[in-house]
Parts: sequence; C-alpha cells; structure tokens
Amino acid sequence: MLTLLANAWSAMGHEVTLVTFDAPDAEPFFLLAPAVKRVGLNAMRASAGVWEALRNNASRLRKLRQAVRAAQPDVVVSFIDTTNVTTLLAVSGLSFPVVVSERTDPHHHAIGRAWTRLRRLTYPRATAVVVQSHRAAAYFANTTVTPLVIPNPVKLPALPARTVASDERHRLVTLGRLQPVKGQEKLLSAFARLAPHHPSWTLTIHGEGPERAQLEATVSALGLQNRVFLPGATTEPFARLVEADLFVLSSAREGFPNALCEAMAVGLPVVSFDCPSGPAELITHNVDGLLVPPGDVEALAAALDRLMGDPAERARLGTRAREVRERLALPRILAMWDEVFREALEGRASRWS
Repeated sequence: MLTLLANAWSAMGHEVTLVTFDAPDAEPFFLLAPAVKRVGLNAMRASAGVWEALRNNASRLRKLRQAVRAAQPDVVVSFIDTTNVTTLLAVSGLSFPVVVSERTDPHHHAIGRAWTRLRRLTYPRATAVVVQSHRAAAYFANTTVTPLVIPNPVKLPALPARTVASDERHRLVTLGRLQPVKGQEKLLSAFARLAPHHPSWTLTIHGEGPERAQLEATVSALGLQNRVFLPGATTEPFARLVEADLFVLSSAREGFPNALCEAMAVGLPVVSFDCPSGPAELITHNVDGLLVPPGDVEALAAALDRLMGDPAERARLGTRAREVRERLALPRILAMWDEVFREALEGRASRWS
C-alpha cells in the first residue's frame, strides 16, 4: 500500500523520498515509480541481547534523523506502529510535521509493553494519526489522540473482464500470508465438508509463510491434493482474482483487508468472517457479500455452500460488490490524504511564522 501511495503522489508531481530500514540495494517486492527516491538505511540488524538492542535502536534513530534532515521534507509520513514511534523519536525537535499511520487494528496487534508505552507518549506529538478503520480509531478513544480514518484505496489495473467459468471447473480463491491469523486451517476444514457436494470446485490459496508445511500436511490428510492448491505469493493479485468465481476471507483479524477490497472491485462474490477489523466496514451482509460469525467453520461452510450452488446469487452479489470501486477509488482516498497534508502544512506555517 505504501508503494501504491508513493507512486501516486509522485505521479501528482510531488517529490517523494521513501526511507526504509533495509539495505540500499534490497530489491522491493512491489515496483516503485522511477521518480520515487528510495533511501535504504541498512539498519535491520538483529539484536542478541538488551544492550545490543539499545545500541541498534539508537543507531536507527540517528540514521533516520540524518535521512529526514537530508531530505528536507514538507511532511514526514510514517507507516506501522513501532516505526511510527521510532520516527517521532528520531525527528524530535525538528520542524517537520509528522503524520503517522497505523496499518492494523491496535486492539489485536500487541507490540509489547515498552512500545505501547512509547506509543502513548509519542503519538500526541504527531501532527496527525491516521488509521484504516473506525474500529481501529476506537483504540484511541480514551487518549489525547484523535485519529483520522482513511481506508486503503483500490486501483484496478487494466484487466480482461471477469467471466464465469465456461468449463466444468469453478474456482474458490483466497489471498493472504500463510500464518495462523489468516485462518487457512479453518478454511480447509470448511472446504473439506463441501468438496464431496461440489465436485467441480477447487480452492486456491495464494500466499507464502510459515504455515506452508502444516497446510500442505492438512491438505494431504483431507485427501484434497487435487482440489486444493498453494501456488505461493503473487505480485499480480487482480490477475489471479479475475480467474476466480468466488472469494473467501477466513482471517481471525485484519488491519484492513486489501485482498477483500480487490476481490470486490473485480466483481467477485465474497464470503468473509466478520472479524475485527475491516470486513463489516466493506461488506453489507447479503447486499454485496456475506459475513459469517468469526471462526465459525460451520457457518463459513454454509455460506460457501449457498453460493457455490447458486450462480444467480453469485452474480447478484458480485455486481453490487463492484461498488467498492467508487467508495475506495484512488483519487478519493488521495484527496483525504491531501487534506491531512494541507492541514499539516498550514499548522507548520502558523507555528513558524
């Protein structure tokens, strides 16, 4: 998402410098626009103990402060909780306005006592705090921070129109890192119940992560080797989605479910656990998708069964799902960010005039 926003801001004529903690020659997973300048701080060294961690963190602060001062930005934008804290500490005493952005729901993403305390102390210093959902905003309800809700945008690349499979094969798909929080084990349990009744359907789980071996073992134990596929991560999510007939999100929690947005944008019918946070802010149940109780495998299987067996219902929900394109259109989301920047710059001008 940071790559998408950086590229969009650059295309609008802004000078964008992307500062990362990895090495200068590290290959980014997503391509940056040529005009975006990337500065790698080479500050990702692991710490063997407490004292080494303190030294490494001090080095990161120093390198980041130097990079920000060298860039002389109008506004500093930081993504991710601990990086936000580090950024606010690094630029302390400098005149640059800082906008920090939480990229998950703090209710369900523990960062440790020390970082949590530092977040409480540093976030009030930020010019603005941005979150992705109203549920995430509620985390700061009893603090001095008043966050702004800016959801992620959806930008559709040029793709062929999605068509319903003309052969006997139908495709259920999901995208997400292979880790317990994404709930792929529960999805496999649900699909196993449905597979005998829907022999034309397959399940493809796009993603990579530490749960691969466990998921492959589960697929084998369930006898689904010819029905379930794990092809790995993809850099072209829309291309994979446009091949599918139905999308499912089985996460225990989300920050903001980009894959769900992307699936809706291409016109896929979607089924999702009503997990915190994000799905209920994107899906109106039975209007543009289906929500089921979090973690309820039987309910997930029932919802999938309903749509697998009803092409007309899939078409109805998919048609309404496309409306997310307007709600989360890139120009609309960029306008929300522009308003944050405008207020930040006005505040800076009044502070230093």
